[in-house]
Amino acid sequence: MIANLHDADIPKPVLEVITRLRELGHPTYLVGGCVRDMVRKVHPKDFDVATSALPEEVQRAFRKVIPTGIQHGTVTVVTGGNHVEVTTFRSEGDYLDGRRPSSVSFERDIVKDLSRRDFTINAMAYNPLDRELVDPFGGQVDLPAKLIRCVGSAQERFSEDGLRPLRAVRFAAVLGFTLDPDTRDAIPATLAVFRKVALERVREELLKLLLSPRAETGLHLLADTGLMEVFLPEVARADAEAARLARAAVQAAPLDADLRVATLLADIDTATQARDLCLRLKFPNKSADLIGLLVEHAKLETRADDADPALRRLLARVGLANLPALIAVARARVQVRAPERLPALEGLASRLEALAAAKPPLSAKELALTGGDIMKTLGIGPSPKVGEATRYLVESVLDDPSLNTADELRSRLTAWAARGS
Repeated sequence: MIANLHDADIPKPVLEVITRLRELGHPTYLVGGCVRDMVRKVHPKDFDVATSALPEEVQRAFRKVIPTGIQHGTVTVVTGGNHVEVTTFRSEGDYLDGRRPSSVSFERDIVKDLSRRDFTINAMAYNPLDRELVDPFGGQVDLPAKLIRCVGSAQERFSEDGLRPLRAVRFAAVLGFTLDPDTRDAIPATLAVFRKVALERVREELLKLLLSPRAETGLHLLADTGLMEVFLPEVARADAEAARLARAAVQAAPLDADLRVATLLADIDTATQARDLCLRLKFPNKSADLIGLLVEHAKLETRADDADPALRRLLARVGLANLPALIAVARARVQVRAPERLPALEGLASRLEALAAAKPPLSAKELALTGGDIMKTLGIGPSPKVGEATRYLVESVLDDPSLNTADELRSRLTAWAARGS
């Protein structure tokens, strides 16, 4: 029985689907994460339905059904414009590649379906019509104990699906739970299976961990269990103190995936290494470029005494749009590594923000002269000298933005040419 939970908490279309299937004699339950959240008295984000009905029986039971994953027993019932995913109870054949079962068999018993799941807290089912909770593996006990424990043998569960060890660590970070000793001990022994997992899936779990309320703890668990060595060897092999500080800085950084990755790598990798690492983990190019850029300039505290021209050059390199991200990464690092330097960093941040607010010319496209104007002033056609002249003018206005007028730039350009460039 789940206390203090009313049917009104469950979307009406979901209840209608469960009611219809049960009226037809098919045992039907809510399963997975939604049941875990309901037991925790947290409102679920989504609701998964499992039933003894075969896919074709579900299709016959409703007017509109989409066969979204029918080979694995999953169909989507469309009711009143709402989509409700329904999956037939199933068991799985051997996992031959450490990623997916070799076969799927449909079952009539909910316990057989629950026995294939990863952790006890995810292996519960709930019938909201009769308010019946099916919990054959003790998820109700492990939730208040804040324990991540595998269903059955942890060694077997992790040998089946190599992503499960990383999911265990991610759940611990997200929920603030600890790993059951047997579950934790099984991770190093099954790293060979984890190595088979597609890096896209690893990246998604990593980002969920980094954005969790306890990212620092999660990163420590990754290192302690050997998982980090597999996909983040650069971080795993860092000096112990550097790694500790990097983890703490991540916890201090804003809840943004790119910023937290940049904060993790800023004092461990170079910009090039950071970008390459992100591309290896299948980050989008845009994110990899940004993270590399932030890592390159993250040590802002070292530039507190720079003159304005140097800071404008920094803005030109980073881009005005990325300045808040850079300041956030620098702030997170300094809060952890050198809190006594925080006032100087904040002063520098204020200077950078003031310079940015003045909207100085930072690139060739913001010059008061176009490429055509430059060629006309110099009396030349397209040539490498146009590029040299443009770079000279950009450097001039970075030194002094007030020079960015057509007359002033023509005058400087003429003098530059007279000096023989």
